[in-house]
Amino acid sequence: MLLAIDVGNTETVIGLFSLAAGDDPPAGSRPAPPVPPEPAGLTHHWRLSTVADRTPDEHALLLSELLNLDGMDVDEVATGMAVTSSVPRVTTALRQMAGRWFDVPCVVLEPGVRSGMPILYDNPKEVGADRIANAIGAYDLYGGPCIVVDLGTATTFDAISGAGEYLGGAIAPGIAISMDALFHHAAALRRVELVEPRSVIGKSTVESIQSGALYGYAAQVDGMCSRIIAELGHATVVATGGLSEIIAPLSQTIDHREPWLTLHGLRLVYERNVKSG
Repeated sequence: MLLAIDVGNTETVIGLFSLAAGDDPPAGSRPAPPVPPEPAGLTHHWRLSTVADRTPDEHALLLSELLNLDGMDVDEVATGMAVTSSVPRVTTALRQMAGRWFDVPCVVLEPGVRSGMPILYDNPKEVGADRIANAIGAYDLYGGPCIVVDLGTATTFDAISGAGEYLGGAIAPGIAISMDALFHHAAALRRVELVEPRSVIGKSTVESIQSGALYGYAAQVDGMCSRIIAELGHATVVATGGLSEIIAPLSQTIDHREPWLTLHGLRLVYERNVKSG
């Protein structure tokens, strides 16, 4: 089974995929809790805080304990590993972990790795690996043209052509970053829970902040997607990322929410490099 690891600036998402028919979870393991639709083959998933200072040994221990909590032995379960990372220090630590503790193929999505998708950026090496994984996953699930909106530490918009080419996109500060800036620079405002208020017109400071954050970012998503569609033509809009759960229901342009999209793209990259290589 494949361990797919997506390291973001704020959170790290880990998924366990079966790689072949009959490659079922080990007996005694507990299935993943029910969530929105999962990619084919995803049997377990975990979400952790990203800690840049973890050593390779600490990463190995954490992975082993996560699987152990679900009744699995990492040495018996893991037959491959795929990694995408936005944090260079964690990328290095995971690469060292794989080399020291796990005798399995390890694919790190980076320049030079076979992705199966042409990258039409001026400098393809500048595109974040997670954005490429998202594009690959979205095109596999929905074809093209399509747009991926990743609502995480940053809000990214990525456009994929009908021919399966990565065209480029846009990057904006994420909700959490914007909220942190607001509270840091406005002494009279305090942190609030990001839940939908009673109405767009807030009747209190808390509701006003919630309205501005949630409806404001939904409007940003809709506005950016409309502008991209004006250039790209009709496109399927796919949302992912930790904050997609609260923004997608408020958006008028998002067609699908795929919380495990990056992991799905990672699995495809692993198969294109290991099985064909």
